[in-house]
Amino acid sequence: MTNNTSSNNSIFVIHPYKRDGVWAFDDAQKGLLREAFVAGADTLIELVATRTGIPSTDFERGITLYFSAKAFPGAQLRVERTREHLGGNWYYSPEYQFEGWLCPALFKYFETAPEEIHFLVKPLR
Repeated sequence: MTNNTSSNNSIFVIHPYKRDGVWAFDDAQKGLLREAFVAGADTLIELVATRTGIPSTDFERGITLYFSAKAFPGAQLRVERTREHLGGNWYYSPEYQFEGWLCPALFKYFETAPEEIHFLVKPLR
């Protein structure tokens, strides 16, 4: 796994957590602290985490979220970019028939908005 933002083959790892009903994550290397997931992205995270069998009582402890612009073994969710909006991008999940917005923090990981993003959610260890 690598954190090279110039590569489309990178798999990134963050550890989202839920505080006061809000999903957020910290990534000191990227200068992100309590970066919130909003506008449906939070719902998609919760749907996948719940389907994976992670109890909601563990959400405050956090989860491990792997993501990449390329498919990778074990990925549980694929979302497709539909449009740019307010500096971020909307992504649609055909599986859940649900859309979520990823804010401009996306560009801390990708030089340009990927046409699709693949996710794998695991319990925090």
